[in-house]
This record gives sequence, structure tokens and C-alpha cells, in this order.
Amino acid sequence: MLVIGIAGGTGSGKTTVVNKILERLDERQITVIPQDSYYKDNSHLPLEKRQELNFDHPQSIDWELMVDHLLKLKSGYAIEQPIYSYITCTRSAETIYTKATQIIIVEGILIFTDPPLRNCLDMKIFVDADADDRLSRVISRDIIERGRSVNKVLERYEKTVKPMHLQFIEPTKRYADIIIPQGGHNTVAINMLISTIEKALLPS
Repeated sequence: MLVIGIAGGTGSGKTTVVNKILERLDERQITVIPQDSYYKDNSHLPLEKRQELNFDHPQSIDWELMVDHLLKLKSGYAIEQPIYSYITCTRSAETIYTKATQIIIVEGILIFTDPPLRNCLDMKIFVDADADDRLSRVISRDIIERGRSVNKVLERYEKTVKPMHLQFIEPTKRYADIIIPQGGHNTVAINMLISTIEKALLPS
């Protein structure tokens, strides 16, 4: 089993890199664990308070549950992966039954900030992208997927996304084994990454 962590700023192209790996390797042998599934449940707060939460701070993540689930998968056990809604900012009562596979990909902006989680990763990838490119992707995604206005997206970017990136995410680049510049558009780097994964999976 190979556990790969893919981190990087919001809108850097992490999901694109994950999808390229899924396209090129046997998808049946890959389990993806998104950090976004492990946001703490905030159903005890009123909706307007939930929508103001800082989702770019390490304290917003239930690291204990995420590490527990990852260790279970590494031991060959299945888990019930949480489902989190960005619309309601709450954790769903439903879960996703997730089995252990040959490759586990852990993906999220903050995954390198938690030492116990970092210790679970065999390979750490940081997807890097220009701040302007990341902002344009964040605007498009938050309007389409999360029902936010342009003004709300820009306000959140200036108040939380940008400062949290500089404080928590950018410094974790030093933990990366591989850095992919230009996000998911860097075909050469992605090809090298996939080749590295394939070699790591070969029987010794």
C-alpha cells in the first residue's frame, strides 16, 4: 500500500492532479480521502454563523478522526467516510463506505499542517500555483458550487483565504517530497509523479 498526500493552496489544481492520477492508473486500486470530508460538524451554530467560519484554519478540521480513519485503512480495514456540505456547513448523517486499496490519496489544503497525519503519508506532493490563478479558480468554484456572490468570494479571499495561505499552507511546502509548479497544467511533472507512483508499487 502507498499513501500519498497532495496539498497546496485553495484553487491550486490539487483536484486536477488527483484526476490525472485516476485517469492514468487503475482507478479500482485508488481510494481518495478528501480533507474537506473531515471539517468539524457545526450544526449547533445558526446558519449565518456557519457561513462565516474560517475553513482555511487547521482548527476547522477533525484531525483525530481523519488520522484514525487513515490508520484503519492502512491496516486494511474499511471506514465510514463523513460527508460534509459547504452549503449548510454541517456534516451529513450519511457516510461513504470506503475500503482500503493499493493506493490511498489524501488531498487537502491543510493536510501537511498536522504532524500525526503527515507521519501517515509515504509520499508528500505540494501543488503550487500563482496567486492570481488560484483566485480566479476560487471565484469560479465558489459561485458555481457553493452559491456565493463575487463580492462574498472576494471578501472571504482577503479576510481568510489569503492570510491563512501565507500563515499555514505556504510554509508546509518544506515538507513536500515533490513540488508541482503551475498546478494541474504541468504535464511533465504529473507524468514524473505517476511514474514514481508506479515504481513505488512494483514488488521489491
